[in-house]
Amino acid sequence: MTNYIEFTSTEWDAISLSLQVAFWSALLCLPIAIFTGWFLARREFKAKFLLEGFINLPLVLPPVATGFILLLLLGRNGLIGQFLNDLLGIKIAFSYYAAVIASMIVAFPLTVRSMRLSIEMIDPAYEEAAKTLGADRLQSFFRITLPLALPGIISGFILAFARSLGEFGATIIFAGNIAGETQTLPLALYSAIQVPGQETTAFRLLIIAILFSFVAMAGSELLAKKLHHRKH
Repeated sequence: MTNYIEFTSTEWDAISLSLQVAFWSALLCLPIAIFTGWFLARREFKAKFLLEGFINLPLVLPPVATGFILLLLLGRNGLIGQFLNDLLGIKIAFSYYAAVIASMIVAFPLTVRSMRLSIEMIDPAYEEAAKTLGADRLQSFFRITLPLALPGIISGFILAFARSLGEFGATIIFAGNIAGETQTLPLALYSAIQVPGQETTAFRLLIIAILFSFVAMAGSELLAKKLHHRKH
């Protein structure tokens, strides 16, 4: 029984790295998702469906394909990665930063959906009333829209965090499976499954993955219910 609860240093590294990557992924995509969600909720234009399709593409695109696209763009010989490497000496692929970027890309659509729904539930009359009192569009956004959308913003952050914790396909292609550097919890679980005799390790990591995911999703649902009750 003791073997099931004693984590190795490699396992702790994977767990810690997953939490770090998920946190930074959710935090960094949050401001972009807030703006995008507001734009989709408050603006109407003919090509809007194309923008929505592009934003939601990572939801239906195979994660491995997403990782390969990132590799083509930001890899050492990629369209952007080669420029960053040759001129600035910045290497992104197969690094900690690659794991964060991959998680951001796959979590972004879920975060935008949460932001958009939250902002759509806010009566635009509040924003118009603020304008009649002398507030410009930016002031109206920060003083009216953003505070009212706060439960949705927090929920979106939690969703992005949870999605990043479970990210596998894009990460293994773009960031690799490097122990202590890019090996997150899902990758460590995958590695343990591949090695005979590592069933105990896989079981421990599985329990942690389920626990983290359940807590994150339960928290998101709780905030969503609070938002619904507040609006009614």
